[in-house]
Amino acid sequence: MSKLVWSRREMLAQSLATSAAVSSMALTAGQAKAAPAGAQEPLDSGIAPGDDVVWLDGSAPSAHEGQSWGQPWPRGTRFEKRGYVLEGAGGTREALQTWPMAWWPDGSIKWTGHAAAANGARAGSLRVAPGSARPAQTLSLREAGDAITVTVGQTVWTVGRSGEALIRSANVGSAQVLHSVRLLARAQDRADDEDGAPELTRWTSSIDSATVEQSGPIRAVIKLEGRHRGEASESAGDWMPFCVRLYFHAGSDSVRLVHSMIFDGDPAKRFIRGLGLEGGVPMRGALHDRHVRFAGENGGLWGEAVRPLTGLRRDPGKAFRDAQVAGEAVPPLDQMGTAVRQNIEYIPAWGDFRLRQPNSDGFSIVKRTRPGCGWIDVDTAGRAPGLGYVGSPSGGVAFGMHDFWQRCPVGLDIADAATDTARFTIWYHAPDAPAMDLRFYHEVMGMESYEAQNRGLDVTYEDYEPGWGDASGIARTTEFRIWALPATPPRERLAQMGKGLATPPRLVPNVARVHAAGLFGPWSPIAAGRALRGKIETRAKQELDFYIGQVEQRRWYGFWNYGDVMHSYDNERHVWRYDIGGFAWDNSELSTDMWLWYGFLRSGRADVFRLAEAMTRHTGEVDVYHAGRFKGLGTRHGVQHWADSSKQPRISNAAYRRFYYYLTTDERCGDLMRALVDSDHALKTVDIGRKVLHRAEPLAGTGAVVADQPLPEGQIFMQFGTVWGSLLGAWLTEWERTRDTRWRDRIVAGMRSIAALPKGWLAGGGAFDLASGRFVGGGKDVNMSHLNGVFGVFEITAELLELVDEPAFRKTWLEYCELYNAPEAEFRARTGASGKGRALTQAHSRYTAYAGVQLGKPELVRRAWGEFFGAGDREGRDQSRGAHKVTGAAVLKPVDEIAEVSTNDAAQWGIAATVNLTLIGDALE
Repeated sequence: MSKLVWSRREMLAQSLATSAAVSSMALTAGQAKAAPAGAQEPLDSGIAPGDDVVWLDGSAPSAHEGQSWGQPWPRGTRFEKRGYVLEGAGGTREALQTWPMAWWPDGSIKWTGHAAAANGARAGSLRVAPGSARPAQTLSLREAGDAITVTVGQTVWTVGRSGEALIRSANVGSAQVLHSVRLLARAQDRADDEDGAPELTRWTSSIDSATVEQSGPIRAVIKLEGRHRGEASESAGDWMPFCVRLYFHAGSDSVRLVHSMIFDGDPAKRFIRGLGLEGGVPMRGALHDRHVRFAGENGGLWGEAVRPLTGLRRDPGKAFRDAQVAGEAVPPLDQMGTAVRQNIEYIPAWGDFRLRQPNSDGFSIVKRTRPGCGWIDVDTAGRAPGLGYVGSPSGGVAFGMHDFWQRCPVGLDIADAATDTARFTIWYHAPDAPAMDLRFYHEVMGMESYEAQNRGLDVTYEDYEPGWGDASGIARTTEFRIWALPATPPRERLAQMGKGLATPPRLVPNVARVHAAGLFGPWSPIAAGRALRGKIETRAKQELDFYIGQVEQRRWYGFWNYGDVMHSYDNERHVWRYDIGGFAWDNSELSTDMWLWYGFLRSGRADVFRLAEAMTRHTGEVDVYHAGRFKGLGTRHGVQHWADSSKQPRISNAAYRRFYYYLTTDERCGDLMRALVDSDHALKTVDIGRKVLHRAEPLAGTGAVVADQPLPEGQIFMQFGTVWGSLLGAWLTEWERTRDTRWRDRIVAGMRSIAALPKGWLAGGGAFDLASGRFVGGGKDVNMSHLNGVFGVFEITAELLELVDEPAFRKTWLEYCELYNAPEAEFRARTGASGKGRALTQAHSRYTAYAGVQLGKPELVRRAWGEFFGAGDREGRDQSRGAHKVTGAAVLKPVDEIAEVSTNDAAQWGIAATVNLTLIGDALE
């Protein structure tokens, strides 16, 4: 069989042989020059050979709680069963814990996962190399009966297999410092603005299963699954399934908890009033030796004692004041001034403390002595990192939440600090905030019929159908961290811990290594060039900067919102169209997640990584159904993340999650992708093209190709790009993660059957047999839609064609790539049909470029750049202009805006620029 699966190197060689006009069209892995992590400007700098892994923010932190990352490997690399070490400058060698994450088809390793101990990997020039080394620090895990214990240094953590406590206890040496860590949930039966007093119901966590996923020696991972169970005195029933992973690292005093919950209630009856993580802290020692801390903004820290010894009318002595402020045990009381010692019981003891961040711009702290007494205002500030502490010189607990103020309304509680047991609570939805209202945002408005619903779609772009804008089944993932400590840490150490919560130190693979391994389709790092390349790179940076800035300026924060951006802009109001049908929240349209990840890979920028990370967390959880009738499908863009009635695989698309999973080893992201491998079966009961045949003329932009006759049992009508192409990411990832060939076979069955259709890929879709994975009917007519190629199918297919040798599919795919943007006369001559339905010419220039390289046609390369530099895909958008400032009475506050900006345009332009610069960049000048 002739080889038709080309690497980028072979693509370049073929281009050189074909025509000098397209010489050096692609950057090969060996020739690539990359921007280092953290780069902000277009660079042309080499990467030192030893830099396999880098710190995201450009330099090693002063401290960290342990790291894990994914390391890429070129095809043909043998997996080293003996293990790997991390080599650094000066010949240092650190032990790593290693596991395989993905494999190439020939059995060679593609991705490895690695874990480093706390405060490790801080040498310069880090390189992952085969070998072994004795870990400087280790942990151990033991399973016994109904509990799992993890021993890290002098700390022993006990994790429950059943019951309500996720962490039953943590002992430092012989002293217990933590116990009874559990989840809390509260909900009421009506909205806040309804008449009558709402009935409040409470739930706590109930563990159904516990799985040890890793047991050390450097990292241990325990997965707990369960549901929230109503308290015994209430008949609320169980609800909100959860999954919590607990991560322990050698050398760390902390455990990281990655918690995911599914809202599976009736939004008209369940109004969440509080979501939290609670734990108990034994309090030993005198009240004046008990300490409370909250991290403040910009490295600040608020700290007091339960019974303060400073500011009194009588002075206890400098040694006492200094020790209490520092969090140390005060000297013996017989050394204290008599006036204070004899009357110390008259100094009020403050038992309860609260920090509340109701919005992204301000938090407040209050305290009281005990329940039944009034609260006293303490202070306010801007943005809290989300760290608290309660304890004494003989032990205590620090606790916190990542992305704290961004997920507002949130809070931290410390209660009963003046008793034998204090309780802390991390509220990831504060109980004194307004109750969540997840009901659909408007009435039926006369849209009972498909005809009326289509008319509504025409005017607001909202795909509405009564009952389909349902929040039941959506999810949210939150990360917590808990430290078990032998004593109250110094104030500087606590402030540092707060900073680590707000901006976690992170090791990532060098983006140059990802590129050299040939992963994630055609892309290349930023490189210097002449005028046209500079023009492209300038706009690419401006667009990324603009969206990062918009998150802050427009305050796209909140429990359900953080991580998403808006879809389209309203030039007259100078706001994004937050309240207009299908123009509001973006929900991954068109491949925004992918655009950001390529932006990170090309630049190594930490700020781009963190926006992409937040988006991956959001779009994979909030915009996708994890239970119920829509399970496995995502929701199209709308005023609420779940509101639009179009439920699509193109939104739940695993292709958007793969970047984060492989770069970080995030197991939750892996779960989300695995859950999608059979999501095509959801289409048996969810007809995603249900309204199209009820239009006199299909709406431009729907991309709808549907069957006009009922299909046999076990078959569904499936579009190639928006549906089958979106499922490819899940199947490919499962195949390379597990080496289970049934997923490869399912992909190949689809590829071969598409190629066998009379019009091949140009048919747009066909009848799909769920059992075999084959297209079994249709395909006689040409059906073109711009949506069939803008949800990751190009990028996934580019990867597949380097992994799977299917000549017939490659031929029909290249035909589609060549003809999509072809002039109408050529399209009609080649296909015998009209090219109606084609749009997004600029975005599809990457298809033309790909065909030009693969087919060795210089005229396609020239045509591709002409398409890319043409009028653009957003009518009225001046592509040469960046953002401008709007101030005064026209806006609520000064903002940056780009007239006619659209996230569809930004994302697709960015991806097209990435591909074109990679494949045909040297033909620019």
